[in-house]
Parts: sequence; C-alpha cells; structure tokens
Amino acid sequence: MRFLCDVHRSIKLSKKIQEIGFQSEHVNNILNKWNTKDEAICEYADQNAQILITKDQDFRNTLLINNTPKKLVRVNLGNVSNAELIAVIEQHIDTLKSLDEGSESFMVEISKHNF
Repeated sequence: MRFLCDVHRSIKLSKKIQEIGFQSEHVNNILNKWNTKDEAICEYADQNAQILITKDQDFRNTLLINNTPKKLVRVNLGNVSNAELIAVIEQHIDTLKSLDEGSESFMVEISKHNF
C-alpha cells in the first residue's frame, strides 16, 4: 500500500506510515514541494497508485467531479496533535488496506463525528 501525504498533513505522519511497513511520500518532497498544484498532486498520486491523505475539501470535490485522485482519505479532525492524527490513521489502516486491495477508486472521510 502506498500513500501520499498532502502539504497540510504532517511529515511525521508520512514517516510513521513508513515505519509500520507501507510506502509513503510527502508532497513537500516531490514535484514543486509545497507549491505543487492540486491537479499535479492528483496526477502524481494516480500515476503512482497512491492513497492521498489530506484535510483539503478541494480534493474531495475533485474526486467527485473528475474521479481524481482515485484513492482519497480526507481527515477532518480540526487542530489535533501529530500523535492523535497518527493514531487515527493507524486505527483505520486495516480498512484502508482492504479498500486498496479491492477497489480501483475510493474515498474515506474521517471526521470528529465518525471516529
């Protein structure tokens, strides 16, 4: 399973994903770093079969309208610590793995109301 963490998600999250055995990149380390346009992020994630982790509503809208990025996890928890964010992703990792193996495209939204 491969992940791409958006610029508004912590680099620590990307590193933790790697520690638990999955591939992960952070937008700040690819393309035009924090200046990378959303379209380029979507294209990169799709070309590399990555699950994009973001808090950005725009990616949700792009997926619903243009079917890109193909695989999206939108984490909308407000201001939480990196430790809390990492714990939430770890809590949902089995579900994400199942979706990644069984679906060409999916969106998961994690908010204060559903975790």
